[in-house]
Parts: sequence; C-alpha cells; structure tokens
Amino acid sequence: MRTTIIILTLLLSCLTGTHAQVTDKSPQLNFSNGLGIVTPDSTFSVNFRFRTQLRASYNTNSTSDFSASEIEARVRRLRLRMEGFVVNPKFNYYIQLSFSRGDMDWVDNDNSAVNSSPNVVRDAVFIYKPNSHLTFTFGQTKLPGNRQRVVSSGDLQFADRSIVNSTFNIDRDFGLQCSYQNNISGLNYVVKGAVSSGEGRNSVLSDAGLAYTGRVEILPFGKFTNKGDYFEGDLEREKTPKLSIAGGYHYNESAQRTAGTLGKDLYEKRNLSAVIVDVLFKYQGFALSAEYVTRDTKSPITVNSTGGERIIYAGVGNMAQMSYLFKNNFEIAARYAIVKPYSSINMEEPQKQEMGIGVTKYMRKHRVKFQGQLFYYKNDNLATNSTINDYFNALFQVEIGI
Repeated sequence: MRTTIIILTLLLSCLTGTHAQVTDKSPQLNFSNGLGIVTPDSTFSVNFRFRTQLRASYNTNSTSDFSASEIEARVRRLRLRMEGFVVNPKFNYYIQLSFSRGDMDWVDNDNSAVNSSPNVVRDAVFIYKPNSHLTFTFGQTKLPGNRQRVVSSGDLQFADRSIVNSTFNIDRDFGLQCSYQNNISGLNYVVKGAVSSGEGRNSVLSDAGLAYTGRVEILPFGKFTNKGDYFEGDLEREKTPKLSIAGGYHYNESAQRTAGTLGKDLYEKRNLSAVIVDVLFKYQGFALSAEYVTRDTKSPITVNSTGGERIIYAGVGNMAQMSYLFKNNFEIAARYAIVKPYSSINMEEPQKQEMGIGVTKYMRKHRVKFQGQLFYYKNDNLATNSTINDYFNALFQVEIGI
C-alpha cells in the first residue's frame, strides 16, 4: 500500500507539473466525493477514493456451548479506487484494487489453475457513454447479477452479504457489457447484458466457452433518490414509495470452476445456468429487499481418477431483509436466508440457514459507520435429516473511507 501511494503521488506530481508548464494554470481540485482532479485543459480527470473495514467477530462452538470455535480479528477489506474520464467526458475508466489478504480469494486460488495468483485487481474497465441512456463497458468488473452482489461491499447494512449470495453469486468477469435505461409513459426500466469469459477475475487462461448474462429492472414508482437502489438501507428517507423489481439469467458454457467464475477447479467442465429474481422497496426510512436465486447443471458431481470429487452447488436460495433508519441515523435491521441443495447432491452438500439482527450508526452515510450484529447459523444434512452444526456469531466492524 505504501508503494502504491508513492507511485500515485509521483504520478500526480508529474501530471500537475506537466500541465502547469504548458498552460501555467493549476489543475481543478474537488473534494466533494473523494479527491478529484481535472487537468486545466479538461482532457483528463481522476478521482481517488479509499475505504477499509476493520473487523472483530466471535463464533461459538454450538448453540449450547458458547466457548470460541473461531475468533476473527483482521482488516477484512482495504480498497483503493480511481475513476474519471480521458480525452472526452464520454470516455471513462474505473479501477479498483484490493490490498487485504481476506479480499484476494487466496483459498480458491490455491486450488485453481485458472486463477493462481492473489486477486489485487478487482475492477479495471473502459466505459463509453454515448448518451444519457446507453453505456458500454469493456474489461473486468461485476456481472449484472443479483442485487446484493452488485451493491458495493461498502454500501451494505450488514458486515457481509447473505449465504444466498456467497453460494450462488456470479461475481466479476472479463468481457463486454451494455446497459440501457429509459422510461415508457413514466415507467422507468433498465436493461443490462454481458458477454464474458466465464472464468472469473484475473484468470490466466480461458477456454472456448463463454458466459452470457442478462438482467431487467423495472421501477414502477420512479427512480430512487441518489441511486438508492444500489445501496442498502433507506439513507435518503424516500419521500414517496420507491420499488424496483428485477430478474436475470446467467449461462456459463464449459465452466471450469465449481461456481463458474469462482471456486476450485472442476475435474470435468460443466455448463451452468442461474436464474435471479429480486425486489427492493424503500419509503421514509423503511427498506425491504428479497432475493431468489437458483443454479443448475447436468451432473453436478465431477470425479478424478483417484475418486476425488469437486461438486457444483446446484440448488435454490431465498433471502429477505428489512430495516428502519431513525432520524438520528441509527438503523436496526434483520435478515433471514436459506440455501437448499437439489436432491442430486444433498448427500455431499448441506442445507444452510442464517438469521440475524444488526445495528448500524451512520456517521457519514456508508462512508463512515459502526456496525454490530448477532447471527445464528445452521447446517443440515437433508439426506439423513440431521443437523451437522449450529452456532452463533457476534461481530463488530468499523468502516471508514472517502
């Protein structure tokens, strides 16, 4: 991180110095949303932002034994992002880097030939906006998947996304995306599509199979205030009811990993498909969101020559969470989620459940906040109708950023 800061400082110094010699003017500075700089001739801009999540949590051995099975104390995320335009305001870029070990997918990388290095690069895209309705994106970034995944991890009302997301999300990939937004007789809608490699972020190799993703969002009561459909909690305290209903489909041809863009390497390639439906409602501090996600594939169990197995979690997930934000920016929230495997893998993969409550004190909306939560987790073997384990998790997190 220190090296990165030094490089960025030198870059800014060179940029500022070069244009000062040519135009004898200083670049324009903006501090409204991070640190923004625009060159005097308005041919280049960059906006710097950072954020970090400092976390401590405690897992019990079971619901009857409160002694510790695991204590987590770490920097969960440390991100640096840069965005702006080049040459023309229609030509934009977005770069996001991660620096904490817990944010680099080390566990999966240890078992993958597709991605064998730490994932420092989260996003790196070129964005073309020919008009206010249409946007083209080329590079590595999030696919248009379930709403909770495309919401930034810095804009969550709990410390982590749900088990539905962690099991079924389609994550980031490299490819071409297109987004179109407009309205018909006052009915706002957004249509998104993507064609990508299907191997996930920072892949070192790819096969001939591609991934295809589509998503449609309908906003019958108009747009949310300040893009409030892409952050959790009603921090804008919507003056009129706002609703977004969305559905999507993802198909990954010849996937090489257990979750398509994520996971360990499969012993045989598989075609994966996913269906996504989600809804979001906000009004006067109250927020309600829900998701339904399925993943399916033919023959989800792959086997190597020694009998080892790599399994695709084929099944169904449901999640619902609600919250209320008081006028002093103190929020209470609750969540329930369940993930159920199909019968073809219920001997190998568990049914997972989580339910919990959380409290958040927003100091500067999602940029500076204090979060505490208590969750109950349960894993069941549906084939034997038995409980594998159940336990509690208590967590405290501080998030700070610009």
